[in-house]
Amino acid sequence: MMAVIRSAVYILLFYTISVFFVVTAFFAQWFSIPLMQWAVRGWSRWQYACYRRILGIDIKIEGELPQKPVLYAIKHESMFETIDMPRMFRKPAVVTKKELFDIPLWGPAARAYGMIPVDRNGGAAALRSMLILAKKMIADGRPIVIFPEGTRVAPGSQPPLQSGFAGLYKLINLPVVPIAVNSGTLSPRKAGIWKSGTITYKVGEELPTGLPRAEIEARVHAAINALNV
Repeated sequence: MMAVIRSAVYILLFYTISVFFVVTAFFAQWFSIPLMQWAVRGWSRWQYACYRRILGIDIKIEGELPQKPVLYAIKHESMFETIDMPRMFRKPAVVTKKELFDIPLWGPAARAYGMIPVDRNGGAAALRSMLILAKKMIADGRPIVIFPEGTRVAPGSQPPLQSGFAGLYKLINLPVVPIAVNSGTLSPRKAGIWKSGTITYKVGEELPTGLPRAEIEARVHAAINALNV
């Protein structure tokens, strides 16, 4: 019963206050980029606070995050880590499916912030477009974040990596830091009942540039699924 009450309070408070951050980011994109970035990071911190204070969920990081631009390859089990990225990293450019950019208010603000849309069915043209944006973000000193399995998956699932990951890795010439996360055990993929406990990010070994496709995919796949073993 307590989990049900906590989840109901979370939904009410998190989504109500989220409107403020999303609307602020949307309008700020035209007159104050720093304000827009503050709103995005504020929304991320708001979710973090709600998880800890309302849902009784702690978040811990095992390992060290590098203080330089890298390509972060992260497991994706719930909405939690999507929103949590601006809190974890300094102005991350997150590669995400282009359909999300059609969401009113959120979509234009996300594009202005530096999110990178990817068209899974766009082929070489889509990869080139993604590459142009990624290189622009790297030039600004921003890390790139990708969820290489392509979509949210259930805890324990280990689908193969999407082909776009290897292409991006090869073309942007950045080392890869894979990160496992077990958010799906506590945070439902869709609205539902959250459980209290601990969400863990497990930072894997930094992988150098220039590895063969088969090797980089195998090592990343193993690292992001380290908490599923």
